[in-house]
Amino acid sequence: QVQLVESGGGLVQPGGSLRLSCAASGSIFSINTMGWYRRAPGKQRELVATIPTGGSTTYADSVKGRFTISRDNAKNTVFLQMNSLKPEDTAVYYCNALVVVTSRSTYDFWGQGTQVTVSS
Repeated sequence: QVQLVESGGGLVQPGGSLRLSCAASGSIFSINTMGWYRRAPGKQRELVATIPTGGSTTYADSVKGRFTISRDNAKNTVFLQMNSLKPEDTAVYYCNALVVVTSRSTYDFWGQGTQVTVSS
């Protein structure tokens, strides 16, 4: 019905940068809030950042000042620019979108995840 496809993960040295992208496609009428979550080994999934259609973005305290979330509504795409990466940012990053589908029902969709590894 709706697919979220992430890209941009990989291996980076501490202090480096990566940019994640997530494109939504399928039976989309509109998209409300989009966001990024992550799950580190042995830990629960946690919120990284969210961005509504309009309004203020939110960030986890651990990434404030280093990560920036943005979106391209025309392309149903959300981005996560990650700077000054630390080893503790190592995790699988998941894209999330609250989507109003063409039937006008609202559903919560997740991407398949992309691995980010910060290591020297």
